Amino acid sequence: MPSGIEALHLLVVDDNDQMRTIIGSVLTGAGVRDIHYAPDGRKGLQVLASKNIDVVYVDYEMPIMNGLEFLSALRSSSKPYRFTPVIMLTGHSDRYRLNAARDRGVNEFLCKPVSARSIIERLSAVIYHPRPFVECATFFGPDRRRKTLEAYEGPRRRHDDEPAVDV
Repeated sequence: MPSGIEALHLLVVDDNDQMRTIIGSVLTGAGVRDIHYAPDGRKGLQVLASKNIDVVYVDYEMPIMNGLEFLSALRSSSKPYRFTPVIMLTGHSDRYRLNAARDRGVNEFLCKPVSARSIIERLSAVIYHPRPFVECATFFGPDRRRKTLEAYEGPRRRHDDEPAVDV
């Protein structure tokens, strides 16, 4: 029974056949044995519903259903796969796109042109350093905070935070 990276089941969703091949080749070269492909978000959701997928690479811009629509549909689903880590690929890394993906529940962001190293680094990040998921009225996805500030002394914002104690 394989363990480690070779045991992962991955999905690459991109309308560009060449990009699917690049991502797939890098992942295969790293040892991944089970990679599925979809040319748009709608077909990607169909794969998620029928296969046990561990991580999804999804392109931002695609016809039929783009990466943001895919993320919204995935995270709003009642199915267990709504927790699947998503790494978004894009050729446009402006703040608007980064924030739009973050606000829809993306785990990691990968800017094109990609390198083999960046593809594997993002995969390692979601596998070995997963962030807990947060659910509230307006958001479901991985915690957007990437670090904990140990010396934080401001007001608490969570209903289960311990009340401040005056000494």
